[in-house]
Amino acid sequence: MDFQTGPIRDASRLGDYGRVIELVRKGRRMTQAALGQALGISQSAISRLEKRGPASYSTNILTAAAAHLQIPPALVGLADGRTAQVQVRDDDPMHRRTVLGGALAAMAAPMLAAVPDAHDAPGGQAAALRLTTSAYRRLDGTTPSRDLAGAVDGHIRLIQAITRTATGDADRARLAAVGSEAASFAGWLAWDKGDHGSARSWYGGAVKAARTSGDALLTAYQTGTLAQFEAHAGNGVEALNLARRARRVLGDQRPAVADAWLLSVEALGHAAAGNRRGADQALTASRAAAQALAAGQDPPPWPWVFSFTPDKVAACRVACGARLGLPKWVLDEDVEALAATGHAKQRALLVLDIAAGHLAGGRVEAAFALASRALEVALQYRSGRIVERARAVRRSLTTSSPPKVVRDFDERLHGVYL
Repeated sequence: MDFQTGPIRDASRLGDYGRVIELVRKGRRMTQAALGQALGISQSAISRLEKRGPASYSTNILTAAAAHLQIPPALVGLADGRTAQVQVRDDDPMHRRTVLGGALAAMAAPMLAAVPDAHDAPGGQAAALRLTTSAYRRLDGTTPSRDLAGAVDGHIRLIQAITRTATGDADRARLAAVGSEAASFAGWLAWDKGDHGSARSWYGGAVKAARTSGDALLTAYQTGTLAQFEAHAGNGVEALNLARRARRVLGDQRPAVADAWLLSVEALGHAAAGNRRGADQALTASRAAAQALAAGQDPPPWPWVFSFTPDKVAACRVACGARLGLPKWVLDEDVEALAATGHAKQRALLVLDIAAGHLAGGRVEAAFALASRALEVALQYRSGRIVERARAVRRSLTTSSPPKVVRDFDERLHGVYL
């Protein structure tokens, strides 16, 4: 997203920070309702914020919105720890509801210091806890999971403690949804560490908490996430069963993005089960659904923060091709462009899938040149998941006289103890 030129910069120069937030929100394909839920305010409050023009703004709201949308603070007048043209508006109901949200956003972008109000309503606590989870997710791209997991464990214990003191059903449901998101992230971290047992336990906890929240969409999303994990773990039948369960949760009224995403999860399940035809059919359907989504330009509903695009289906096809030993599926895609997306750990996993495609096509040198590159990332981030995937690629080559690039890879891999 271009923050340096164009309409975002122009709106910032005019002091129209609401317009800045609107442009970035739309650029990230997020609805006003989704942003409002993340910040603990209503959709209508977001609408008013975006139409405020070059007027005064609540510091806490700008801080929370900038942190959630990853907007450089200077673009909404918050540079250098000062408020340029923003004012705290105690008479603004949006401000009152987002005191905690702003405080937690400041943890992610510490340009302001704010102390949470201990007497704030549980709804505000839920928004603040959700922002903390979002901040930890952003750190995932640059921080080893082993360093992040302890802090996330503490965050989940805090969510559990606050949930135990909640008195109303609505508050407990809201906090259960927050706990579900945090547990799912803990599962992701455990998976990255190579701890499948803990990952499965966290993902299962995320599904249970989503059910407690009463949010069918969140329940389906977390069930689909567990299915995705099982597919990558090689449990194809279980993955397919879970994906079907996720569909049943939503019934016939499921949003298009859920359909497109679950089709890709099913493709992974079929690939894990060795079913090429099933994987191909699911990928074809998923690609068509993703193209329809892209044409419609409709932002996805929460908890899908970003759109499900044809590029994601392409990456899924690469993963399926790697597991099925089909080099055409892997190498027919624009793998260079795909390998440039996501953060370093995600790119390393995709590079290993591409390496598996080269290996299946008999291109051993190219395969292990890529695998060596991915292994460097695994060592940098101490990622057990990437190391295990590298080992799986190595196991697929059986020869008594490996070339030098493979011997060098073996020497590096055999010395890895995370």
